[in-house]
Amino acid sequence: MTVIESSLTTEEQQVDDLVTELLEQFPPRVTDAVTFLGAQFDAGLAWVHFPVGHGGLGLNPKVQKLVNERVFAAGAPHPVARNPIGHGMCGPTVAVWGSEAQKKRYLRPLFTGEEIWCQLFSEPGAGSDFAGLSSRGVKDGDEWICNGQKVWTTLAHLSRWGLLVVRTDTEAVKHAGLTAFVVDMHAPTVDVRPLRQMTGEAEFNEVYFTDTRIPNSEMLGGPGDGWRVALTTLMNERVSIGGAIPTKGSGTIRDLVKTWQALPEDRKDPASRDDVMKLWIRAELLRLTNIRANQMRKMGDPGPEGSIGKCASADLNKDIYAEVVNLMGAEGMLYGSYAMVQPDHAMGFDTLQKAFLRTRANSIEGGTTEVMKNILGERVLGLPGDVRVDRDRPWSEVPRN
Repeated sequence: MTVIESSLTTEEQQVDDLVTELLEQFPPRVTDAVTFLGAQFDAGLAWVHFPVGHGGLGLNPKVQKLVNERVFAAGAPHPVARNPIGHGMCGPTVAVWGSEAQKKRYLRPLFTGEEIWCQLFSEPGAGSDFAGLSSRGVKDGDEWICNGQKVWTTLAHLSRWGLLVVRTDTEAVKHAGLTAFVVDMHAPTVDVRPLRQMTGEAEFNEVYFTDTRIPNSEMLGGPGDGWRVALTTLMNERVSIGGAIPTKGSGTIRDLVKTWQALPEDRKDPASRDDVMKLWIRAELLRLTNIRANQMRKMGDPGPEGSIGKCASADLNKDIYAEVVNLMGAEGMLYGSYAMVQPDHAMGFDTLQKAFLRTRANSIEGGTTEVMKNILGERVLGLPGDVRVDRDRPWSEVPRN
């Protein structure tokens, strides 16, 4: 036994042995992505904290870091890149709230990327105030008939399934009258329309439901559990967006450092160098904070602390690429083609100029920075909450635009 092996905990040793077996039987560099990810799921190495038989081993989630480091070093495909909304948000929600039949049906093809997922929460009149949504679900025998509009739905144009929250009780207070469903995005009554962003692309969409029928068996949780289901999704979303733990000097800060290093010596003035170093320090502080948060995370849903990383990373990313464009000078104004396309990825960019434009959305998507600060103030620091005049009123009596 090596020194490294002897330092592993029992859980880590169990996982390490399983990873070794996985890599030996399915070498990722010569195995197609779906086959490898399917084998990883079957071995319980997709999400190690998920239940046995559903892609996990019932272990502490921090052990996943060991899995990821080894499989990615061996050239394994990244499931987040293939299905970001599904992997980071919808999968964990199905694991917590789904029936055994739903977990068995959805989790494996979600992880392998064979079935893409989207999240149908925001509406034109209910963005930051998600609980104020007005899309309706009316029970009709063993089905629910859903009508309404969702907006800013990432990758809806590619999705096979969607995580949908609608209002099923208008006489309950707004948080209590919501219900969550898995919806078939290929149903003929589901209309997906692209929304063009400032990058020229349309990774976002607006989605219309017109008398869309959803079987009662596709409900996540029970009637009225929609708010709690959504919190599970949103907490995982914030960790997915802002909780990444890159190696030191990698991630978005690497683009800034490379831009600085490529500058002619006569343009590397002390003021710019100072700006670059301040941003590098912020990036390293965020990386270390996320490491600590990951080590403290327990089984189950992430806590409100996930809002720290999300809030900090949003501002950091915007500031990093603003400085990149500043260092590029006039070249930073050259964008290239502005043709509208619907990409097969989310939050991706192939030029620094596109990165500058795309990161403008970081402080909006996954909950605005203002909402993140409210969550941190109220739920982490224990500060008094905002005045909420509609807290005890039925949704049907709450004034709306």
